[in-house]
Formats: sequence, C-alpha cells, structure tokens
Amino acid sequence: MSEKNSDGKSCLHGGIATGVGSWPGADPREAATTIVGELPELTHLPELPGRGAGSDMVGRASALLVDMQFDTTTRGYRLGARPGATARRAHDLLRTDLDALEEAWETAGYAGTGRVVKVQAVGPLTLAAQLELANGHRVLTDSGAVRDLSESLAEGLASHAAEVGKRLGADIVVQLDEPSAPAVLEGSLRGASVLNTVRALPAPEALYILDTVVAAQSGPVLIHSCATSPPLDFLRGSAAAAIGFDLSTIATGDLDAVGELLDSGKLLALGLVPTAAPATPPTWRQLAEPGVRLIDRLGFGRRTLTDRVLVTPACGLAAAPLAWARRALDLSADIARAYADDPESLTFD
Repeated sequence: MSEKNSDGKSCLHGGIATGVGSWPGADPREAATTIVGELPELTHLPELPGRGAGSDMVGRASALLVDMQFDTTTRGYRLGARPGATARRAHDLLRTDLDALEEAWETAGYAGTGRVVKVQAVGPLTLAAQLELANGHRVLTDSGAVRDLSESLAEGLASHAAEVGKRLGADIVVQLDEPSAPAVLEGSLRGASVLNTVRALPAPEALYILDTVVAAQSGPVLIHSCATSPPLDFLRGSAAAAIGFDLSTIATGDLDAVGELLDSGKLLALGLVPTAAPATPPTWRQLAEPGVRLIDRLGFGRRTLTDRVLVTPACGLAAAPLAWARRALDLSADIARAYADDPESLTFD
C-alpha cells in the first residue's frame, strides 16, 4: 500500500516517527525548527491552533478549498458567498507556516534531497460535520453540498501538497484527520436545534466521499482519527495507505479490526506517546511496550514493527506544554528507532 518516490524507495513505511500535526504556541519558526530537528524521516508541516480562528483544523481548511469560502459564526464556521476575514487569515497563516518550514528545511540542508514531508488537513467527513450551510444546518445534511465540498477539498489539497513538495524538494504524504467520522456514521451529531437530528451517513456513501479526497492525492494518504472509538472496519475499506489512531483507545474487541487492517496491506500509525506528561516521566521502553504486545498478540512477526508501524503521539500536541511536546517527539523517535533496529530483542518485565 505504500508508494514509491523517484528513487524507487517507499515514501511511507514503518520504523519511523512523525507528529499528528498540531503544536503548542504561536511561533511557526520555533515549531518548524523543532519538528525538522526531531522528525527528520517524516517531518510534518506544523499546525498552530493557539493562534485562533483560521488556524484550527476546520478553519485551516478554508485556505485549501477551491471556489468555496467560509467565515466564522458564534458556533464555528459557515459557508459564505465570498471570502471573509477568517478565510483571508487562514491563507496568510498557512503561507507563514510554509515559509517557516521552508526556512528550517533549507537550514537543515534537506532542500531538494527527496526526503519526505507530511501535510495535514481535516477530512471531508469531519469537515462536512463541523461546517454549516448558510441556513445554519450542517453541510452534512445536504448531499449535494457534501459532494461539492469533498471535490473542492480534494482539488485544493492536491494543489497544496504539490506546492509544498516543489518548494521543499520533498516527497509528500497527506494526512486526513477524521475525528468526527464515528459520529457521522452513527448519526449522533446534533442538528441546528434540539429538535433537529442529522441522519447517519451510510458507510458506502461515507467511503465514497472519503475516497474522493484520497484518490485525488498523488502520494500516499494516512487517515488519522483521535476519536475514542476509531471506526477501524470502515477505514479499512478506504484507499488510504495507512490508518492512525491512539492505541490506548483500542479495546480487546477491536483487536480483530486492527489485525484486519494489517492483513489488508495497510500501515499503522500507532499513537503511543501521551499528549500530556504523566506524573512519573516515562521511558521510551515503557511506551514502546503496548505496540510490541499488540503485534505479538495479533500473531504477526516482530518485523511488522519495522515494516508496517509508524510511531506518533496519541493525538495533536497543541494543548501540551512546550517542554512535553518536545519530549513527546523525542520519545516517538526513540520508539521508532527501536522498532526499526532490532524489534526481536525488545523484552519487558
């Protein structure tokens, strides 16, 4: 399921670490420099939602959509007939973030080397669930609007990824964030009022919407969900190369679904490092253990950790203290290194 770069090597593979996307604070240069330094094998374009409207996951999408604009409301974001202040701000912030990453990339000597960079965007299901129509109802309630939104996102995200790749001289992995996918599939979203409900979106229809965006990307796609119960069976049917989730959310009843993801050829991006610092500072070995035990319990060989498992924090780090955010990336890299080097030798008391 991985795809090849110009040298014939996989640009998405196991045994490496990456971040989920968001980062604390409001300094794009500090964020870019840290992430390039800590995650050289799969650097990501940082997101800084602490800067306010237009910089969070949903607001950032307004900088990617083609021929669609939206602005803020008292409840969030709404489609509009013309670009609003939020859309303009989102464009400016994204441009600033990319400039900062390009500067850090060149300073590190990586420009034009064909390394791999990940860009993130809200997925079409979550975007349709969180964005309102002009009448105040969720976009998800209008099938035509959902189709238009997914097509706009597909085109805009592909263009964004191409620009990032050209500016950095890098291969690009696209991550789609789908935290609202379970609610979309279950029909548990509230409507515009307590008297309104949003129908559950049938899985085949939802999969078509999701794959509209996945298929439009020229490189591999990772779908990430920070949901309490990520819909693994549903995501297995997507065209994505990898599925990411917080391993601590996986119950015993979900193990078969994880095994089926691996059987289907998909890579796993396992969230192993907590987003908040534990009371007792953990070692990389302690945090690596659940991933090793998962693979052992599923009956896969330990080389699966090397070939098919990426390591990430459990979710975004925007709410973490800066010191822990840095430590989380460092721990993720240490775990990935252990998985890549000699997973057979990993033992636990």
